[in-house]
Order: sequence, then structure tokens, then C-alpha cells
Amino acid sequence: MTRLLQRRQCLIGLGGLLVVGLGGRTALASPDVQRASRVLLGTRVDIVAQGENPATTANAVQAAFAEMWRLQRMMSRYRADSLVSALHRSAGRNAVAAPPELMAVLQRASALSWLSEGAFDITVGAYDGWSFDPHDARMPTPEELRQERRLVDFRDVLTDPRAGHARLARPGMRIDLGGVAKLPILQAGLRVLEQHDLHNAMVSGGGDVLTRGQLQGQDWRVGIRDPRAPARLIGTVQLRDACVASSGDYERCFERHGRRYHHLLNPSTGMPSSGVRGVIMVSRQPDLINGLGAAIMVAGAAAGRSLLAPLREVDSLIVDAGARVHTLGRMGERLRPA
Repeated sequence: MTRLLQRRQCLIGLGGLLVVGLGGRTALASPDVQRASRVLLGTRVDIVAQGENPATTANAVQAAFAEMWRLQRMMSRYRADSLVSALHRSAGRNAVAAPPELMAVLQRASALSWLSEGAFDITVGAYDGWSFDPHDARMPTPEELRQERRLVDFRDVLTDPRAGHARLARPGMRIDLGGVAKLPILQAGLRVLEQHDLHNAMVSGGGDVLTRGQLQGQDWRVGIRDPRAPARLIGTVQLRDACVASSGDYERCFERHGRRYHHLLNPSTGMPSSGVRGVIMVSRQPDLINGLGAAIMVAGAAAGRSLLAPLREVDSLIVDAGARVHTLGRMGERLRPA
């Protein structure tokens, strides 16, 4: 029992997953390892970085957070000064300047919407009557959902990459980039660390983990929460220069009358998705899996397997609505006991 407890204590909670180098607390306590956390993107974002000079490493970590904050400020629908809010104010009228970072996210969202036949749709932002804060839970009425549903259609997000402009075709439209912007923002933070010559680092937030190199000479170990019982781990995977992306119905949620309501909405109904309990994907290419988990949560396990099948570089796990576990690629080999 003591050994098991010590093993659990070596895992550090980071958003939807848990991360640790194989050296455990000893590695993290080393003077050449810096760890810092900030609240960004509506979740806790953690950085662990190893460098020879503690002061230089600390400065690099702060620079990475600053870059992620800049991008969050650009893409948040909750900030009045964001470009996303400018898109909302100009909906049905004018185009808004879209810098390359925002344009890339909008184009990925469009491609994923077509690929998933609308299961992924950033215009679910129109369903703004929801609050998933357990302390201030709120759900829209059926009439509100009916009215808002008319404003949901990914084909009405119009982009002009050459001009660097984007617009929403109809007044009242709103977008939510939460399902597709988080991973690129974390990638941007990791790039800043690399630009500061930190090549052994991890950036984690909201169920996504990006790694470079190793921690104290050993691969990063990522503990995966079990979507069927989020307080426990379903297993661990080891990573080097790779990422984990996860989506589940256990992150931002509340319960009412014995039913769980979570933030991943079905575009066609405005209600929380019900096809899948959770999706975990591992890849060396984050762009391949960005947003895919949210799409699968709506589309269901069978459609999810079809979406993932062509991606031979991706190892994945899906827990379906019946709590059955489906592994694809080499995920069965990767996943080790917690």
C-alpha cells in the first residue's frame, strides 16, 4: 500500500491528465528543472522545463506563458477586446482582420467540420445560454435552443486567407474556438521554449500534453484519466517529442436530476453530446489530432473509428456511451498499468 501511495504521489495533476517524468518527485525537485502554472484557456496550464541555468529557464517559461496569453486574448469569446468578439459584433456586416494564428485555427475548424460532416462546428457559440460552472450552473430553455439553432452552420464562417480577413455571414452568429484553439496555443508556448534553447520540456493544459525531449534523461510519463471514473487512471503512456490530446464528458460539467451536462455540445441540438464518454489520442503530429476528440464526442464511437482509421500515425482510445473501451493503432501496446 505504501509503495502504491508513493507512486501515486509522484504523479502531478495537470488539467485533464497527469504528467510526470520517470524520475518522479526527485526529477522535478532537481535545481535544473523549472515548473510553473497559470490559469489560461479556462483551465490550468502547466510548464515543466529542464535547463542548465535556472534564471534563463525561468525567463523562457515566462515568455512562453506571455505568448500563450497573447493568443488567448486574441481568440477568447469571453473577452470584449478579442478578435473573436470583434467577429461577433460584425456578424452579418463586415469582415475582421484575422492574423495568421487566428486564420490557421479557423481553417482547421472548417476542414474538421467538413471531415466530420458537421459533428464539429465552432458556430455552437450561438448556444450561449449554458454555464457549466458547478457553482453557477445554467441551461437554456428548449425555446432558446430552438432560436439559437438557426444560427449554427459552419459554412457561414467565411475566410479569405489572401486578404487575411474573416467574417460571420449572419447577424447574431457566434463562434467558440475552445475545441480547436487550445492545442495550437500550447504548441506556441512550446515553440517559445525551444527558441530559448530548452529542448526538454512539457506544456500541458485541459487534457492536452505536448512534450519535447525527456526529463532527466527519461521519457515523460503521462497518466490518463479513465473517462468512466475520472478520479482514477486508466493507465499511463510514455512520450518523447509527442503529444496526448483528450476530450471527455467529465471536464466542464454539472449534474442535475441525476444527469451530467457537459460543455461539448451537439451542433444539431445544442445539448451536450452523448455518443462517447471520452477520447484519448497520442501522436507525434499534433496538427493531425487537433479538434478531433471533440468531433468524435459528438459523432459517436463508430464514426470516430472511421475518422481515426486513416491516421496511421495516431494511437487512440475511445470509451463509448456504453462504457466499452476501443483501442486503435498501437494504443493497446502503449497503455501501461497506472
